[in-house]
Amino acid sequence: MQERIPFYLLVILLIVVGTGSAVYRHLNQQVPWLPGQTREIWDVEARLEFSAPNTGVIARLAIPESQPGFTLLRQGTASPGYGLSYLTEGLAPAVRWSTEAADGKQVLYYRARFLVDPKADQAWPKPPLQNSEPIVPEQVRLAADQLISQAQQRAADEITLAAQLMRLLFEDQQGELLRQERSNGEAAMLLMQLAALPARQVTALKLRSGRRNQNSLSYLMVYGDQQVAFFNLTNGKEGRPERLLIWEMRDQPLIDVEGGRSTRLSFSMLREELAVQDALEQKYDDLSLVQVSLHSLPLQEQQLFRGLLLIPVGVMVVLMMRVLVGLRTSGTFMPVLIALALMQTELGAGLAGFVLVVLAGLIVRGYLSRLNLLLVARISAVIIVVILLTATFSVIAYNLRIVAGLNIIFFPMIIIAWTIERLSLLWEEEGAEEVFKQGGGSLLVALLAYMVMLNTLIQHLTFNFPGLQLVLLGAILLLGRYTGYRLVELVRFSPMLRQPEDKK
Repeated sequence: MQERIPFYLLVILLIVVGTGSAVYRHLNQQVPWLPGQTREIWDVEARLEFSAPNTGVIARLAIPESQPGFTLLRQGTASPGYGLSYLTEGLAPAVRWSTEAADGKQVLYYRARFLVDPKADQAWPKPPLQNSEPIVPEQVRLAADQLISQAQQRAADEITLAAQLMRLLFEDQQGELLRQERSNGEAAMLLMQLAALPARQVTALKLRSGRRNQNSLSYLMVYGDQQVAFFNLTNGKEGRPERLLIWEMRDQPLIDVEGGRSTRLSFSMLREELAVQDALEQKYDDLSLVQVSLHSLPLQEQQLFRGLLLIPVGVMVVLMMRVLVGLRTSGTFMPVLIALALMQTELGAGLAGFVLVVLAGLIVRGYLSRLNLLLVARISAVIIVVILLTATFSVIAYNLRIVAGLNIIFFPMIIIAWTIERLSLLWEEEGAEEVFKQGGGSLLVALLAYMVMLNTLIQHLTFNFPGLQLVLLGAILLLGRYTGYRLVELVRFSPMLRQPEDKK
């Protein structure tokens, strides 16, 4: 009993680690359990227009970054005739265009592609440094102090204090006094500074699909102890609306054009639904060493791993059919290879081609056995014969306009040759009946493995949750310790369980 404890602890560890890995990817990276789900992608384009009087121009545009709710997938510009620089090393990301001489109307484009990602790990920027209180006229200071005093009586923390101040700024007469000679943003920032609340004015976009020439919105971003709050500077309402993208949040000018005039900035946006796997491939295109995902591999390698990760599933099917059911197969895992080959062909054409090649190979192998060849020479001859038979059947299928017959080349030639050799020896030692039993069992198990491996849910889970391979490993280890009766044995010995009839 004590010898079994480490074994069962290993199995439990494999299952727990594998399941935990899958749950982590689902919760933290939003990988869905079911296939066919999509992710929301937004393409946003900023159009910067200005006029230049035949002079050098330097144009600077603040650009967005990944933020809670959105992950920046990629960005690019369209600016013929301009030099381009991305200013991303500092705290304020921006794009800068420059040219030696520009004349007339100029149009520059910046495009960004965002994934709606509730699990985005990007945090909001740190609150701005608290400066000394602004110097304002006595009348304005008295009005602001009165508003702050009223708000503090109805507030419990920084966020609720900011909410009360914004309400009073837009509803109270003292608030109207503050907004008479300054913009809503300036008045709100003045109140926050006098109330010692960390806040900044940000530029945002309300994402609406198919919109063109849309203007940006101004919001006030207020920092609390563990959260931030947003206030619309048009009406003072609190909340970050759904699909509100913060374009600039680093206390820098949205645009700055040297050498140009009549500057205008507008935005266009387009919504797109993308399959989860495609969205993840774009998300992890620029992958750090800490984040490991199969989606970071090139497409060709991804396709390779999609097939390789299905092999343990086929192995599990073979193990269950051999250990629990008791079916005999030709070779331990030959059915898995047949199932993989069938996935590359049409089922009917693949089975027909496989059976024809094996039968023809058995006939040729029967003749070779009379030549008393060495094993290596005999196997080599069978391999050559299998290749010739495959080529012959492919040519015949092509001339008969059976295009699916060409896919027989996906079957592993070496494995087919060994299968023919094993069945031939089995025929000589056990007879034709045993050959048909093991050959039929191999095809039956291959069909079952094929149906399981072709299932879209299985393919989705194996590729997107590689940790589940550990769960399969744990299950295989448990099956490896099974010593009970197989299903065919229960059927075979069922007459022994019947009660003898009473003799009359």
